[in-house]
Formats: sequence, C-alpha cells, structure tokens
Amino acid sequence: MLYSLSQIKNKEVVDVKTGVKIGYVDDAEIDTASSSVVSLLVFGRPRFMGIFGREDDIVIKCDDIELIGEDTILVNFKEKQLCTKSKSYTVENLFK
Repeated sequence: MLYSLSQIKNKEVVDVKTGVKIGYVDDAEIDTASSSVVSLLVFGRPRFMGIFGREDDIVIKCDDIELIGEDTILVNFKEKQLCTKSKSYTVENLFK
C-alpha cells in the first residue's frame, strides 16, 4: 500500500520488542535518484521545555518497519543499535 507523508506524519512509532514509544514521525529522508523513501525521522525530545534545545533526531530505516497501522507504526530494529544523526544508542538504554 502506498502512503503519502501527510498520512504517515502524525503516526506514533513503537518498538515491537520493548514496547517503547519512540515518538511521532516528523519527516522522511528521500533518495532523489530513485524517488524512494530511505528512512523516517522522529525529531528529538525538547530539553527543559525547549530552552536547552532538543535531543538528537532518531533515524528509522525503512527495513526496520514491521507494520504501518491506522494510528501507529511498529518497528523492529534488526540491530541492537538505534541511530541518530550524531550518535548510536542501544534501544534499551535510549529512553532510561
């Protein structure tokens, strides 16, 4: 099934293994040569009401997406690491 970014944008992303709510899809990374979506981006959480900026954005590869439902997107990270723009985290330690 084909989805537009506006349909995916407000869906919540949940990790299947841990049940952790990662956040909401905010943007997509697109390969302009092949016109395909490479990954989805979840913007980082604000630090201290946004005064100190945000945490790193979370990059979700399309290969990690298990199911796109009506309200949620279920992801299963094949690697134990979750990539952000500047760092890598283990999934279990990211939201502690």
